[in-house]
Amino acid sequence: MEELKTSKVAHLARKIEVMHEPGLTNAQLMLTNFDLKPVEPQRRQWGAWNFVGFWIADSFNIVGHRTPAMSLPSANDVVLVPLIISAFRWSSELPLVFGEVYGPYSIVLQWRAFGTVSNRGLEVNALLIFALGALEIRMSMAKSILGTCVYLMIRSIWSSFENVPNSMPASSGTNTRDFVSFFLFWLCSLPAIWFPVHKIRHLFTVKAYFVPTAGIAFFIWAIVRAHGIGPIVHQPNTIHGSKLGWAMVTGIMSSIANFATLIVNDPDFARFARKPRDALWSQFITIPVGFAVTSFIGIIVSSSSVIIYKGSEPIWNPLSLLTKFLDDGGSRNRAGVFFISTAFALAQLGTNIAANSVSAGTDMTALLPRYLNIRRGGYICAAVGLAMCPWNLLSSSNNFTTYLSAYSVFLSSIAGVIISDYYFVRKGYYQIRDLYSARKDGPYFFWFGFHWRGYTAYIAGILINIVGFVGAIGKPIPKGAAYIYNLNFFCGFIVASAVYYLLCRFFPIPAVSATWMEVGDEVVDPTLVYDNASGSGSEGFDEESGTGHERYMKGGKY
Repeated sequence: MEELKTSKVAHLARKIEVMHEPGLTNAQLMLTNFDLKPVEPQRRQWGAWNFVGFWIADSFNIVGHRTPAMSLPSANDVVLVPLIISAFRWSSELPLVFGEVYGPYSIVLQWRAFGTVSNRGLEVNALLIFALGALEIRMSMAKSILGTCVYLMIRSIWSSFENVPNSMPASSGTNTRDFVSFFLFWLCSLPAIWFPVHKIRHLFTVKAYFVPTAGIAFFIWAIVRAHGIGPIVHQPNTIHGSKLGWAMVTGIMSSIANFATLIVNDPDFARFARKPRDALWSQFITIPVGFAVTSFIGIIVSSSSVIIYKGSEPIWNPLSLLTKFLDDGGSRNRAGVFFISTAFALAQLGTNIAANSVSAGTDMTALLPRYLNIRRGGYICAAVGLAMCPWNLLSSSNNFTTYLSAYSVFLSSIAGVIISDYYFVRKGYYQIRDLYSARKDGPYFFWFGFHWRGYTAYIAGILINIVGFVGAIGKPIPKGAAYIYNLNFFCGFIVASAVYYLLCRFFPIPAVSATWMEVGDEVVDPTLVYDNASGSGSEGFDEESGTGHERYMKGGKY
């Protein structure tokens, strides 16, 4: 045993450990590190205006621009515009339920609904989804979103870039020109991952000024080329009756599905708020307004393509429409396309950091906190995003919306368990130090570290949508299952939430409150080390203290 501790492997393992509090046991080191500990006041630097800038910046992204437009059955059905916008406004309020209430310990709190050890199971599940097509929508949609921005920028300056010789085989699913464009964007995005979450807010401030300006310019440009907004909105709709009603429902679900990841990972940012109210009112106003404006612009711009290019199919992707504008020639078109595609590239960079790098990094940090932090997890996310080569995921609108719905099925179930646990079962009460405890008699250890109630509810929320998902990929299913799947996020959320609540009522759990007792931002910077004198210590433990603590730095400095 002593030889193992002094071996080169053990020395290397100690070297690659991340920051953590000195004195933690080996078991605790597998549960927490600096990025997972409660956020001390020094790192709570996000003010109300930072959240305003964040959500203005995040709303103006390509997926947010494209999804509402794709919810229209055809480009003629602009009658659905008010409802699609309302859907974005409503669904965009859901993150407030998560982000504002959790406070500085939100990351660990979310997964303790599933047990002290079983958070790894949920993280593995989340990473599995992310590995099958995810890295969230924006990063994994490489060719059609990220690379195309750079392609348009380069082609606007050097038109010969369109004819770069292809040296890649047909089996790769891409070509040299598009891969180079994607790789350049991927390479330029790496420095942004380095900064800690409480400092990355400055990127979104810059983005909040530049990107909406370009989005509005694109909107005006499309209207001018369509000879006014009248020809766009006066196009007759093509469906009526119940088909119109279900098309509206599908549009709402697509809007929520697009937002599902941000609904669940909003606490990754909200926990850095100076005060809870800084995260509440700024998001309550900015999120619905920002996404409503973006969805309106996306719908009008996409619908204008039918007017601009008579007889053509509607162009749902704004980057495809910019490509058409570039094909029309002219120095003005080239300048306009360069400016707007640069703004879209910046928009996607910020969205990738918010919805992909930070969220995936946080998940992987909870999976192996002794050796991974958010920064390292973000770089792993970037590496997987390059290795996946997901060139064909956006080959059609059906692929896109099917992926959105499938992703939403899993996240809605997780959200249902977490919300039920926080609001209805525990009523906001958590014993903060015990959230990071590895004691077998701790209130969050449950059965060998697994909370079977949480997993049962999670699986129940998924099962309600499984048959419908089979139908979404083209298999015959009963009509009732299809209708349930059309409401997939609500069905999964409600079933998981209800099942969890009922299980906790019939099989009570410890550390709950009979009245509302939220801790909020009262957490300052508690030590997580077991204290024998306080009675919450390490008596009964035979674990040896973890090592590598000399690199722990107080105050949150990296």
